[in-house]
Amino acid sequence: MTGSPAPRRLTGGWLKEGALARLLAVLDRDGEEARVVGGAVRNALLGVRLGDIDIATTALPQEVVRRAEAAGFKAVPTGIEHGTVTVIAERRPFEVTTLREDIDTDGRHAKVAFGRDWRRDAERRDFTMNALSIARDGTLYDHVGGLADITARRVRFIGDPASRIAEDYLRILRFFRFHAAYGEGAPDAEGLAACIAARAGLDRLSRERVRAELLKLLLATHTVPTLAMMTESGLLGPVLGGVPLLASCSNMIKLEAALRLEPDAIRRLGALVVFVIEDADRLRDRLRLANAEHERLLSMADGWWRVSPADGEQPARTLLYRLGEKFIDRVLLAWSRSPDGAADARWRELATLSDRWTPPAFPFKAADFIARGLTKGPALGAALRAAEKAWIAKGFPLDPKSLATIAETAAAAPPRAAR
Repeated sequence: MTGSPAPRRLTGGWLKEGALARLLAVLDRDGEEARVVGGAVRNALLGVRLGDIDIATTALPQEVVRRAEAAGFKAVPTGIEHGTVTVIAERRPFEVTTLREDIDTDGRHAKVAFGRDWRRDAERRDFTMNALSIARDGTLYDHVGGLADITARRVRFIGDPASRIAEDYLRILRFFRFHAAYGEGAPDAEGLAACIAARAGLDRLSRERVRAELLKLLLATHTVPTLAMMTESGLLGPVLGGVPLLASCSNMIKLEAALRLEPDAIRRLGALVVFVIEDADRLRDRLRLANAEHERLLSMADGWWRVSPADGEQPARTLLYRLGEKFIDRVLLAWSRSPDGAADARWRELATLSDRWTPPAFPFKAADFIARGLTKGPALGAALRAAEKAWIAKGFPLDPKSLATIAETAAAAPPRAAR
């Protein structure tokens, strides 16, 4: 039923126990009302993990702060100009936002006015499934038809899709991300058409916001079909700045599942679009990637086509020694682009090498060569590099006799070469 409490109540300890229940009791009284809103309500109805729990209230931000602090909670004005206060209750953060409505927007930012109208607050949100709210007694409120869309697993814009998108062009990416996570079957046709028509608006978004949505999409349940839909709609190429490799991304997801690895957005991004080092650099700039993320993509791109289980154990150990934690990224990228499937035993043995063998630390230090007559400078560096190369070639020996032979040989050659 739209416009009034839906004919059902949500039950469960999450509403009536712990920090959430105590915070709601503080906010939902003395003339003010508070409800859980958004994703937590959606996820509770879908039977998936709740994640963050957001609260909407009729109380103004200053009143939220006053009540929270009086109850012994910590109140942090994280977005107070937009009505949001983060309340830390029993070490758990809750975003508490005053009811509001947009009065002006430029496609990236909105000016808001505070209010007390739950319907108007619901109508300003993006999708119907994100606009439900629930009171602390379990009464479910559905002002925009979200319950029916959740039941149908349909991601649908509230009101006119073009108007919702014009308020914030990030909603184009959110449409696909939510469809990948919660949708079933074909996407809402009206919403899809509006996203395609407004795709030029993506250029107005900050790279950080695009990055955040894309990485979340890469972890969703129906990632590859949704990426394919975006490709066909002319939306994914401009976001990535290159041609998406959907088969490689699909294979990467299968490999993670076969090896029981946690889904990894950066690894999937590499499979989707990184072929050479220049691709990693382009993604760093287009998506404002963190340094660690960029370095992972660089490592994946650097000669992945040379990785093969047919080369044997020694090259694999050398690669693991050189790459450390990045070893699995490069191996899986090579595997995802090979003709061999996720059940291939040779690739699995290569990918799980770190379960059987731990690379030893390089056993030589500069002092080992200074003791053999070398002085600090280019010759010393060359000796260390020669020793490491020989140590790896001999299979990482650690016995004193082998190490002594390697050190003597490395110490003897570089000085003469340097002269």
